[in-house]
Amino acid sequence: MELEIQRLIEHPGVPADDQLRHWAETALAEEGNFMVNIRVVDEAEAWALNKQWRQRDSATNVLSFPADAPAVDGMRILGDVVLCAPVVLREAVEQGKDAAHHWAHLLIHGLLHLLGYDHIDGEHAEQMEAREIELLSRLGISDPYQ
Repeated sequence: MELEIQRLIEHPGVPADDQLRHWAETALAEEGNFMVNIRVVDEAEAWALNKQWRQRDSATNVLSFPADAPAVDGMRILGDVVLCAPVVLREAVEQGKDAAHHWAHLLIHGLLHLLGYDHIDGEHAEQMEAREIELLSRLGISDPYQ
């Protein structure tokens, strides 16, 4: 596994690289050899990316950009997950969730999008949520949907 973590914002409450790496490795343990980028950004970048790629005029907590590229040296290129630190932390407070648990959930959510999971319709949403719950339980984190 090749995992790059890019921090474009230093913000209190952002998990350490080792923690982000552990969560990603747990989520992708069954996926073989791959490359993925995790990018931690401010609201301005999250807003600009959300506007450009999803036509939504707001910052969002997590965005996923699946790669459409051939494998490199036997490694699948999964793509990029972008996490907006201020939004993730604000949501954790507003929802009464442990901030680290919310970070883990959103990172796993973003990584699952890179693997082709989606939540556009009910059946796919149920499959994605079930996988999130399963992976979070491996980390000792309870069901975020309860």
